[in-house]
Amino acid sequence: MYRFVLPALALIVVATPAAADMRFLSYDPADRVTTTLTRGLTLQVERGWFGAITVHRLISTAARGSAAISQGGPNEALRALPEGAAETALYTVGDAGDARGLARALCPGAERTYLVMGQVRAVRPLTVQALGRWPDGQYRHCVTLNYEYRGEWAMPPAGAMSIDDDVTPTRPD
Repeated sequence: MYRFVLPALALIVVATPAAADMRFLSYDPADRVTTTLTRGLTLQVERGWFGAITVHRLISTAARGSAAISQGGPNEALRALPEGAAETALYTVGDAGDARGLARALCPGAERTYLVMGQVRAVRPLTVQALGRWPDGQYRHCVTLNYEYRGEWAMPPAGAMSIDDDVTPTRPD
């Protein structure tokens, strides 16, 4: 029995990274607050072996700019979610480049900004909760952003990009 189980497990472990699929899902704002703060949004996501989606980067659809985000953050931040919020995927907004501007726009005055997203799926609306940690150590809710699904960007041929590539869209002159 072990002769078959161990090779099968080894195959799954090796095949899992190969099965990962990078995609770009685009969203339009669904309300006035979201339009004011972010206009349009594109998410660089990776879909894993069993369909789990991880967001790696937020890209402005309306202007040039992107922000790297990393999965995870302090559980205390989740306690600042408004009552009835169903979002559970916690991300930390990075400190480099355009991420600082995004963090300041969403949570002015916060030392650190976190995003809590609902389940990211094509053809479904998306709600993003912005939370911040203030200098006094308290976590507070900043804003709720609501988006309607717009579409998926076409991808270059397999192997032409990696997760670490700069994918900020450029506009033709």
